[in-house]
Amino acid sequence: MPELPEVETVRRGLEPAMQDQLIIKVDVNRPDLRWPFPPNMGGRLTGARVLGLRRRSKYILVDLDSDETLIIHLGMSGRMLVSGFQLGQFHQEHPAPEKHDHVVLHMENDARVTFNDARRFGAMDLAPTTQVEVHRLLVGLGPEPLGNSFDETSLTAALSGKNSPIKSVLLDQRIIAGLGNIYVCEVLFRAKISPMRKAGDLSKARVGKIVPIIREVLEEAIMAGGSSLKDYRQTGGELGYFQHKFQVYGQEGQPCCSTSCKGVIARVTQAGRSSFYCPTCQR
Repeated sequence: MPELPEVETVRRGLEPAMQDQLIIKVDVNRPDLRWPFPPNMGGRLTGARVLGLRRRSKYILVDLDSDETLIIHLGMSGRMLVSGFQLGQFHQEHPAPEKHDHVVLHMENDARVTFNDARRFGAMDLAPTTQVEVHRLLVGLGPEPLGNSFDETSLTAALSGKNSPIKSVLLDQRIIAGLGNIYVCEVLFRAKISPMRKAGDLSKARVGKIVPIIREVLEEAIMAGGSSLKDYRQTGGELGYFQHKFQVYGQEGQPCCSTSCKGVIARVTQAGRSSFYCPTCQR
């Protein structure tokens, strides 16, 4: 599933084609994805102008002048593809329609924004802009890891008394919004913390070390266009390339890349997910 860097990369790719543009036509080619689309979604989007695009956790929020916000979640295999739009020296021609092009937004600048989702775990919904933060999909989310409300003090308080492994706690969207399995593995490796370590046992100093590393990993991944392992693509169809910088994720059996460490990357299963780590230097 795309994590924060992939979703932020998609948001940035959509912005030049959609910002301040009118949606002149909407093709809704099926009634639902993971859940049914909101009533008359195509009609409610048609004629609306895009005021801005935001991201909350793993959701893209498209604010409209109709006082509604379009909420987009990419699910497991969802892609937002832009065509027919001149970006610098590059122009993406409109491709032939594909089987899984479920929603297509036609913009007044001739851009076409297509939501393609082969596995149909993605979602779209509409909510009043003034109430979008209390939408059922967003209301319980924790602070944004790149935002000002996320710091050493807030994370220390959130981890206090937690008997669950630090890996599981950092994946909890109520604790931090947007982190997923890939980036938590990479963060814990850089912080030299075992994914099995109980969250509440970490010292304040070690918790404080996690905060800047989370930001560092996420910012590096965004600059690299995210990570493409299976379905993820950027809005122009390009792959992300942060997967080429993975230090532990997917590296089971490989030598640890830390200087002077003689360990080998191992994999364990935690809550049904694979955790990759170095048993020698992560404690």
